[in-house]
Amino acid sequence: MGALEEKPRRLGGGQPRCPYCGLLQDRVATLEQDWVLLEPDMRPLAHTVPAEHRWIELSDGRVTVYGVCPPDQFQRCRIEHRLACPAQPLPDLWPWLTSLRGENARQAERQDDPKLPPPPEEWPDAG
Repeated sequence: MGALEEKPRRLGGGQPRCPYCGLLQDRVATLEQDWVLLEPDMRPLAHTVPAEHRWIELSDGRVTVYGVCPPDQFQRCRIEHRLACPAQPLPDLWPWLTSLRGENARQAERQDDPKLPPPPEEWPDAG
């Protein structure tokens, strides 16, 4: 066995550095016996975070996703560091909003198109 150049890594939680931005992250155990990297020292109100991104701290120190809608107005939650990481693109949190923005962009292009057909000279009889 070779000599270790670094300190041995802990098996429990800790604060590893993000490989993208270099900032610290909180490594926290989940209810599902897994790990999640959370933004340290950030606990926003749960109702301000999309349901699938709310990590609620349990009394034993573990966290779980809290998808109850609407949450208690005073409930605090944690968010994953990847949502706050300045070096990673923000995920598509609301797909319907992205679709709406795309459709609005296409509609705006059609309005600016100078080749729009002129309105008909005579309107059809609608009844």
